[in-house]
Amino acid sequence: MPAPTVSGIKRGYIIPIGGREDKLVSPKVLQRFVELAGDKDAYIVIIPTASKLSDTGSEYVKVFKSLGVKNAVSLEIQARADTDNEDYLKHFEKATGIFMTGGNQLLLSTVLGGTKVARMIRRCNAKGVHVAGTSAGAAFISEHMIVGGATGFMPRYNMVNMAPGLGLTNKILVDQHFSQRDRLGRLLTALSYNPFVTGVGIDEDTGAFLADDGVIEVVGSGALTIIDMSHIEHSSMPHARDDDPISLVGIRMHLLLEGSKYDTNAHEVEVVSSTL
Repeated sequence: MPAPTVSGIKRGYIIPIGGREDKLVSPKVLQRFVELAGDKDAYIVIIPTASKLSDTGSEYVKVFKSLGVKNAVSLEIQARADTDNEDYLKHFEKATGIFMTGGNQLLLSTVLGGTKVARMIRRCNAKGVHVAGTSAGAAFISEHMIVGGATGFMPRYNMVNMAPGLGLTNKILVDQHFSQRDRLGRLLTALSYNPFVTGVGIDEDTGAFLADDGVIEVVGSGALTIIDMSHIEHSSMPHARDDDPISLVGIRMHLLLEGSKYDTNAHEVEVVSSTL
């Protein structure tokens, strides 16, 4: 569950990114994250735990410094023992932004789950620190996360695998690389288990900037696919077995481009004229 906020302090932005964000030519998504975190005065803590590549963290340090950030540090957390490193934990006291890289989201959950680092990330966000994650880092942000599944348009009974996530928000369920990897069916399947949350399918080079008031703004070159389950009338999920297709009646779906917004509380869309 999200950590409770302190009276008078707004929760920081929660920013799942669909993966493969532009880092050099037109880094809109990362630049917006940096601006929120304080521009040149930002203190960005990078968590490359999801990646099996040894240079992922150091490469993102270079990226953020190229965007004008003076202080960017990568915490090389590869095992649960690393999460007790006091030198690492001290960086969270200075952080204005936290960034989780891509890779394998199960590495994030199995290494960080239930640790001081996971608690620090949630507490930092509750105190106003902005938290972003790309690809696997995006999936890990929510209370529940998608860890795998089949591709395709049609939702099916056994189409998706899920696990507990970091728990920064229980308002949304994220799927990344969305259009590029044909993941509509598995997101619909995941949502059909319990239509409490809003589904957010995020294209590559696109971020969903979730503010403390529950409003998501689209930033980047792709689209957000918003699946609103608040008006669902029927689901065949309880009666399905094996590879059966799932019938869903009364769902709403929106495709939103940069600048458009979606209110996860009121379930309302604001489309800017420039995206029409």
